[in-house]
Amino acid sequence: MQITGTIVNYYFHCKTQMWLFAHKINLEDNSEDVRIGKVLHEISETKVDEVSFEGIKVDKITKDYVVEVKKSDSDIEAAKWQLMYYLYILKQKGIEKKGRLEVFEKNRQDKKRFEFVLDMENEIKLKEILDKIEQLINSPIPPKPKLEKKCKRCAYYEYCFI
Repeated sequence: MQITGTIVNYYFHCKTQMWLFAHKINLEDNSEDVRIGKVLHEISETKVDEVSFEGIKVDKITKDYVVEVKKSDSDIEAAKWQLMYYLYILKQKGIEKKGRLEVFEKNRQDKKRFEFVLDMENEIKLKEILDKIEQLINSPIPPKPKLEKKCKRCAYYEYCFI
């Protein structure tokens, strides 16, 4: 099973969600937040030119950056490692760039743009994360969900807590 940027993001957000998504159990079509994110990618002011390769979709690639666009700053850590994964895949193809995360809504952070570099330390940590993701995905059953406040807005909420 191929790991994607979304799977890396979900690993940080929720391991149950990650496992379900990786196993093609997709409940996101019912999510208002997912719909809003898709609309933000479409409106002219925030138009994103997605670039797809090797099973991943990058929101934008510029001369210096791989750019990932998110609706809000609610989970910067998850978005950071998703972006690191994109930088890692590109690096394997001989393309070295910096990463830039752009958010539309500032709720928890004091800025709307964050920059990251895939240095040796981050690359080692990313490889460890990818190993853990593979182990979880290869498990025959999903990890038990943890009931948290953020779960109520998740597209997978009904699966996990009913």
